[in-house]
Amino acid sequence: MKKALIVGAFGQDGTYLFRYLDTKGYRVLGLGRGKVRCNGRGLWDVVNILDPRAVRQCIKTFQPDEIYYLAAFHHSSEDLKGDDAALFKKSFHVHVDGLIHFLAAMADLAPRARLFYAASSHVFGRPPKEIQDERTPLNPLCIYGISKTAGIQVCRFYRRTRGLFASVGILYNHESPLRAESFVSQKIVCAAIAIKQGRQQPLTLGNLKARIDWGFAGDYVQAMHRILQSDNPDDFIISSGKTHAIEDFVRLAFACLRLDWNQHVKVDPRVISKSERGHLQGNPRKLKAITGWVPKLELPQLVELMVKEGLSRRHVGT
Repeated sequence: MKKALIVGAFGQDGTYLFRYLDTKGYRVLGLGRGKVRCNGRGLWDVVNILDPRAVRQCIKTFQPDEIYYLAAFHHSSEDLKGDDAALFKKSFHVHVDGLIHFLAAMADLAPRARLFYAASSHVFGRPPKEIQDERTPLNPLCIYGISKTAGIQVCRFYRRTRGLFASVGILYNHESPLRAESFVSQKIVCAAIAIKQGRQQPLTLGNLKARIDWGFAGDYVQAMHRILQSDNPDDFIISSGKTHAIEDFVRLAFACLRLDWNQHVKVDPRVISKSERGHLQGNPRKLKAITGWVPKLELPQLVELMVKEGLSRRHVGT
């Protein structure tokens, strides 16, 4: 039986990945902040990923075949009121320091294990071309992107100097019913449901024309798994390869509820937060060619899933 260790097992991606690996017959150990879960027997202690001794003990005891480093510090959900120094510190702790502890322990105690690192399209900043691939220069402009870029370079270093199987997935926007309401996709879904139920009116957005490369988190975690089954470690774009306007997402969400979005959505440019990213659209050709991965859900099916799950949580039909 293969064993997988998921770092960041209680977030959106970690939850989907845990479920997927469980169906594949893996023994899965999931770590989170102050939490731990396992689908096998035995009790496991909480692991502080910033404590190298605790990480080493975890690797030594569990002896994973695969490690998925999904831990992330999302600034939008953890407001530090513009304290850039604190944001840098927390971001590097989670995206870099913890990663180094796992790679170092892996090199000494489980050198044949394989590690996947979840990076972000934010590493490209404002890319020179509208469509990015693995050759696009890394040019991050935000704290999140800067720290994720450092994580990519750490994986490359351990690949080159220690011969470790440390692969990187550069993930574009991927959504699901597990998304937090701070993300625009879930904000739209929750607002549409609230409007349908007479609890809100209207929904105000800043820019309906912005285009986003959207995919389904359940599909993207399968890409992570396929990457670790490939012959060689490498960097991969994980994306749908397509972009859709926010207006498309809005239209689809309201249509699921038999509502005309034009009657319930207002545009106010003042709600646009300052953004330092350019047009982000990934080219997943390399991933598909090497692993055979193909996403199953297109945007209409994804939006429908999110709306249906949102309704089920509120026990109200359409």
